[in-house]
Amino acid sequence: MHGIKRNLENKIQLLLKQFPVVAIVGARQVGKTTLAKRTTSNWQYFDLENPRDYDRISYDPTFFLQQNKKHIVFDEVQEYPALLRCLRGTIDSQREQKGRFILTGSSSLDLLGNLSETLAGRIAIVEVGTLKANEYYQQPLSPLYEIFSTKLNKEKLNLCKKPPLSITEIQHIWLQGGYPEPVLQNNQSFYNNWMENYRSTYVNRDIAKLFPRLNKLAFRNFLHILNKLSGTIINRSNLARALEISEGSVRDYLKIVENTFIWRNLPSFERNVIKAIIKMSRGFMRDSGLLHNFLRIDSQEALYNDPIRGHSFEAFITEELIKGVQATTVTNWQAHYYRTRGGAEIDLLLDGPFGLLPIEIKCATTIPPKQLTALTQFVIEHNLPFGMLINQSEQITWLNQHVIQVGAGWI
Repeated sequence: MHGIKRNLENKIQLLLKQFPVVAIVGARQVGKTTLAKRTTSNWQYFDLENPRDYDRISYDPTFFLQQNKKHIVFDEVQEYPALLRCLRGTIDSQREQKGRFILTGSSSLDLLGNLSETLAGRIAIVEVGTLKANEYYQQPLSPLYEIFSTKLNKEKLNLCKKPPLSITEIQHIWLQGGYPEPVLQNNQSFYNNWMENYRSTYVNRDIAKLFPRLNKLAFRNFLHILNKLSGTIINRSNLARALEISEGSVRDYLKIVENTFIWRNLPSFERNVIKAIIKMSRGFMRDSGLLHNFLRIDSQEALYNDPIRGHSFEAFITEELIKGVQATTVTNWQAHYYRTRGGAEIDLLLDGPFGLLPIEIKCATTIPPKQLTALTQFVIEHNLPFGMLINQSEQITWLNQHVIQVGAGWI
């Protein structure tokens, strides 16, 4: 795993030149520690889940930081939140120094809030997901993401005729997901055992540790139903009735899965003054392999025969796109979905300093022109340069003067 180059490496190195602290956050086993070590190969490393390291630091953190003022990696920092206050004092004593500490963290509802509040102005936070397709195949990040470096325009869509990855390669990583250890082993038996143990550990260790009074059976049932709803608009009231628990419990459970980085809530795009908008969030499992493992989908044939196929592909491409933009230097951008009460829907909108890009995602290789109506109308109504259709075609072509088709291999 140490040999796998991640898209975020250059970004983290840039941020270390700008901030005293960089935090790398994400779900367990996505490669945060490996990424931190690859980015800072000669730094000291301390694992706060290791009792020896924890005791050494927590006994007198102020003294420890007096002796270790820079080039330190603190792994799983959520295990010792008090360290953040001590870091603030250490940083402020030499505020002009950059690139002093890297923190990693996962599985904590309060982690991002603690980092942002305690180290405000001193820290850059980078979220890392499971392997993006180009990372798995060790290819450069697609040139598609260059369009986000300036304002969107048609002239910048000068992509090569051959996609960086084939549809067969995309389909493989879509089925398997991107957790580094099991997918890089290339052993189906190991993959199945690893994913099963990961799911069990998530509930029995991570969640149980965070919420010792949590009803494990109710939470497991929640996860089972939630996976079947991946890619849909989540109605908390309906979900509560199905599980026979309170709507408050559903809200808390959704917060748990989102803040432990296995679930993404995609907010509704509400900046449309022309039409009535559905404002509930749409949610999905971030890693397609984990979703398929939950649903016992273990082959391409099973995936294509399962009703979840369309939603799974939409979520996979959405997450691939989000990972791709996260790897760039673009800041202050958001991802949304769009649906009107009249039924018009767009799967993904990327909104940032580059402008607004509406994206429709289809699992098929071709779609009838009628299915482009909502996307085309949205482009016209908002006076946008273009909209994008992403599907499993191996071609890149303009479908009309407003919509370009981009095969998934470019993503």
